[in-house]
Amino acid sequence: MSPARAVQQGRTTRSAVITAGALAFSMIASGCTVANSGSGTAASADTLRIVLQEEPPTLEACDVSLTSVGVVTRSNITEPLMERNPSEGTLEPKLADSWTQVSDREWTFQLHPGVTFSDGSPFEAEDAAHSIERAVNSDLGCNVEGYVFGDADLTVRVVDPLTISVAAPAADPILPLKLSFVEMVPRTYSMTERVREPIGTGPFAIDYWDYGQRLSLVRNETYWGQAPDYARATYQWRSEGSVRASMVANGEAEIATSLGPEDGAGDLGVAYPNNETTAVRIQLEEPPLDDIRVRQAINYSVNRDGIVDALFQGLGKPAAQLVSDGVIGYNDDMTPWPYDPARAQQLIDEARADGVPVDAPIRLIGRTGQFPKVNETLEVIQYALSELGMNVSIEMTDSAGTAEYQERPFPKVGPYLLVIQHGNQAGDAAFTADQYLMSEGFQSAGGTPEFDKRVEEAAVLTGDARQDAYAQLFADEPKEIMQMAFIAHMEGVLAKADSVDYTPNSATVDEMHLAAMTRADAAETD
Repeated sequence: MSPARAVQQGRTTRSAVITAGALAFSMIASGCTVANSGSGTAASADTLRIVLQEEPPTLEACDVSLTSVGVVTRSNITEPLMERNPSEGTLEPKLADSWTQVSDREWTFQLHPGVTFSDGSPFEAEDAAHSIERAVNSDLGCNVEGYVFGDADLTVRVVDPLTISVAAPAADPILPLKLSFVEMVPRTYSMTERVREPIGTGPFAIDYWDYGQRLSLVRNETYWGQAPDYARATYQWRSEGSVRASMVANGEAEIATSLGPEDGAGDLGVAYPNNETTAVRIQLEEPPLDDIRVRQAINYSVNRDGIVDALFQGLGKPAAQLVSDGVIGYNDDMTPWPYDPARAQQLIDEARADGVPVDAPIRLIGRTGQFPKVNETLEVIQYALSELGMNVSIEMTDSAGTAEYQERPFPKVGPYLLVIQHGNQAGDAAFTADQYLMSEGFQSAGGTPEFDKRVEEAAVLTGDARQDAYAQLFADEPKEIMQMAFIAHMEGVLAKADSVDYTPNSATVDEMHLAAMTRADAAETD
């Protein structure tokens, strides 16, 4: 089934039973009412209403690499020095007009003059330097630090009111790309405490946040760039995809995100490649998951084709690695791990015979609303592992709850499997390898000193040598370490009212720019 046809279909799929050879699912048609949607009256034409799958835990600018935060904050409330064009793969000026390489580890950045924060205070080099120090060098433990920079601190220097110098501790050919993940905040912001509702230089400012209900952004009338078309944007959140789709269909919202093809978006559904890869991350520290035969068995038990076809209805493709095509380092020679329950059972039996406690309780943890059909995906995996004699229980939690298991330091709670979704929006494998392949990476469940060295060596390369080195790392990690059971490279679906002109791209799932959305009626008038 093509993505376009799948979006039109509007079916609800529920998982039933996975057998040794195939998946069988019962397709149950479901009607849906939008109870308590909280938006029963028509909105002003100047207001853009968006419904998300979950409420952001914070809008803190240094946590924008969290999807639920970045989709609201990034380039709406706050802005970076540069932005990566998701279509072209190039860095484009934002708050910095230009940047110049001084050495293999140092760059200077020339800031755009006349920029102010939404409170009227000027944006200058002191603010840019403070933002980088706060996000990367402080003890805040910002998500962007772990996601992009790891343990590496930067040397930041103010050259003049509109110029800063930034140096990495070692040669870093992609330092400007890394800095594009740092959002700019005022120099007055604390280095020890997070700010839930930040002030930024972006086209919108926070109007109010009625926690648990809705969030309202208002147009920043002193914005330094082109004024956005909409005067206001309001966000609500509903966990059920069918409810989100119905809100657009019923005129209660203009945009609904993270939909499945069965959620009933119909003609309003727009499918797009979202650059996200789903996987099961396997914690390597405790038995039985510390035995590579058990990890191999988990991989053999995952029916990737069945999950993509039956649950995702063809919106995606089985994955063999954590990055998708188009990312520097993607290895196009790799093929997904084969589905072979018999081989999986053989490996489990061998491990059991050697005294490995293969029937020890294991938690399979997922995040509510993480991606369409996430609950059913976990059920399919749990059933497959239970068929091998493994004792796996499912736990669903929210974004904040998942972070406890996703980011170092990991809790000592016994063996667990974590369903993750990784999107390399930067387009370079360094953003994946540093946090997932290094033994002490921010979201890595294991590794070796020898593999760490190879990751570090790849990071300083350029051109074809960089591509080849990372591609080889992705090929070797499953053989030498194997901390992942990859599931699929995903595609996204959103619902969009006809009154809005907006084309989603591969970055939309992580940063949905309000300024890119215009009123269709205004465009026709022009």
